[in-house]
Amino acid sequence: MSSLGFTASIPFRPFSSLHQVSTTTRPENQLRATAQSVRAPTRPTTAAQDVDVVVIGSGMGALTAAADLSSKGASVCVLEKYLIPGGSSGYFVRDGYTFDAGASMIFGFGQRGTTNLLTRALQTVGRKLETIPDPVQVRYHLPGIDIRVYRDYERFLSELIKVFPSEERGIRKFYGECWNVFNALNAMPLRSLEEPNYLFRVFFAHPIPCLNLLRYIARNAGDVARKHIKDENLLRFIDMECYSWSVVPADLTPMINAGMVFSDRHYGGINYPVGGVGRISQELVQGIEDKPGCSVQFGSRVTQILFSGGRASGVKLANGCEIKAKAVISNATRWDTFGEHGLVDAKHVPTAEYRFRDRYVKSPSFCSMHIAVRECDLGVSMREEDGMDCHHIMLDDWNELETARDGKGTLFVSVPTVLDKSLAPEGMHIFHVFTPSWMDEWEGLSSKEYEMKKQAMLQSATERLERTLFPGLRGAMEFAEVGSPRTHRRFLGRVDGSYGPVAKKKLRGLLSMPFNRTELDGLYCVGDSTFPGQGLNATAFSGFACGHRVAADLGLISKLPDPLDSFLTDLLSKQRLRL
Repeated sequence: MSSLGFTASIPFRPFSSLHQVSTTTRPENQLRATAQSVRAPTRPTTAAQDVDVVVIGSGMGALTAAADLSSKGASVCVLEKYLIPGGSSGYFVRDGYTFDAGASMIFGFGQRGTTNLLTRALQTVGRKLETIPDPVQVRYHLPGIDIRVYRDYERFLSELIKVFPSEERGIRKFYGECWNVFNALNAMPLRSLEEPNYLFRVFFAHPIPCLNLLRYIARNAGDVARKHIKDENLLRFIDMECYSWSVVPADLTPMINAGMVFSDRHYGGINYPVGGVGRISQELVQGIEDKPGCSVQFGSRVTQILFSGGRASGVKLANGCEIKAKAVISNATRWDTFGEHGLVDAKHVPTAEYRFRDRYVKSPSFCSMHIAVRECDLGVSMREEDGMDCHHIMLDDWNELETARDGKGTLFVSVPTVLDKSLAPEGMHIFHVFTPSWMDEWEGLSSKEYEMKKQAMLQSATERLERTLFPGLRGAMEFAEVGSPRTHRRFLGRVDGSYGPVAKKKLRGLLSMPFNRTELDGLYCVGDSTFPGQGLNATAFSGFACGHRVAADLGLISKLPDPLDSFLTDLLSKQRLRL
C-alpha cells in the first residue's frame, strides 16, 4: 500500500454490512476490519475548479480513460464517492487477509499484441505490476463434464475432445472462428470506433483484419457454435463458457466478445497481479496523479451533471461544490446516469437512452461469500503442483444455468492464494464464492431475516463446495463474510447491485450496444454499460475508446475536419440504432 503514497490512515469497512460467521471460538469482536491506509482526497472539493475533463467514478473504465487523457496532456479530475478506487475491481482487508471485491480471473496482462489492455493502461501513466501466470483459466464442474481450460490451447482442445470425441471437427471449427476474431483485433490498435479518422487509418493499415472482423461484428456466439456443433451437451458447455463472464448464454453473447475471451486466455493468458486485483486501480491512481493538473478525489459524491448552452459543462457534488469541465465522463451505469433518479436531469435525457432501455435490462447482482480457510483442516491439497486450480465454476443441473435465486444456480469460486500466498497468513487460504442473485430476494426483509438469509446462502454454497471440491470445508472455515445485492448497491454505487446490462432479446452482436458518445454534447459514458461490455479488460477497452474520442473532440489528437467528422460519426450512430 505504501507505494501509493497514502497521506492519511483511516480505518474502514468497505463491506461493513457483510455477515461474519465465526467457526472457531474466537470472540466475535475479534472479527473486525483491519485498519487500512487510504489515500485522502488530494484536493478537497470545497471550491470550484476548472479542468479539461471530469470523470465520475473510478472503476476500470474510468481510470483507463483518465490515464489515457492525462497522458495526452489533458487536466483530469476523477471523483470517487468511496474511500478507495476500483469499483468492482476494488479490495478490502480483514485480519491480515486481502480480499478481491470481484473475481480474480484477470485478462489483459499479456506482454504482446494489442489486446493486453490492462498492461497498456498502466503503461500510459508509467506504471507496471508484477503478475503470476495461471496455467488453468478455469476448471468446470458441470453435469457429466469435468474440464480444465488449460492455458495451452491444444491441451484444452484435447480435454474437450475426450469428452465429445464425435465433435472434434466442430470444436476445432468453432474455437478456430474465435481465433479469427481475436487475430483481427490483435492486429490493430484498439481505439474508438466512433472516431472516423482512426477507422480510416486502421482500415488502410490493416484492411484484411478489418474486413475479417466485419464478418463477425453483428453475430452472436451461439449462432456460430450451432453452425459447427450438434451435440446439445456441448452447446450447453459453450453456453456456460459464455455465461461465466457475460451472464448470458451464447445466443445473447456477441461473437466479438467470445473471440476475445476464448482466445486471449491462450495468447496473453490469465495473470494474477501480485498483492491482489486492487493493486491495478491503486497503480493507475498513482500514475494519473503524477501527471500535471490531474487528481483523484475520494469521498466526492457527484449528485448532478451540469449543462450550459446545451452541452455538459461540469458536475455538482453533494457538498455543493461545482467543478467545471470541457467534457464529462460518467462511469456510473446507464440507469444511474440517465434513469429516474440519475445524474442527468429528466429534461436533458435523450431519446436514444429510452431506446437503450428497450433493448437492454439489468443483469442480476451477486451474493458474495469471502471466506478464510485453514488449509490443514481441508481434506484436499491446496498446492498448485498437486493439481489444485485457482478458479472453479460449478453447476449441478443444466436447468439451473441462469437461476439467480436461493443460491441454486451457477457457483463461481476463486482461490487466489493458490497463486499468491501473500494475500493471507501462513497456512490460510482465501475463498471468494459468488452466485447470481436478484435484488428482490433481499428487499423487505427485517434485520433478522436478512441475516438468516445470508447464513442460508453461505450454508448452501459451502455444502455444494464441500460435496464436490473441498471436503472438510465447513470445519476449516476461520471466518466468513457474506455480501448481498444490497451490499453491492451500497458500496459499488450500482443500480440494484447489477453486474451490468444484458440484452433483453437477441440483438445483432455488439453494434447495438451504446458506444461512449451520448446525444448530449460534452457528455460521454464509459464502463460496462458501453461497448464492449462487462469484465476488466472489456471496460479497459471502453476506457481507451472513450479517452480517444474525448481527446479528438478536445483537439488533443488529430481528427477529420469538424463538419465531416460530425457527419460520419452521426451517420454511424444512426445506422447502429436501426439494428
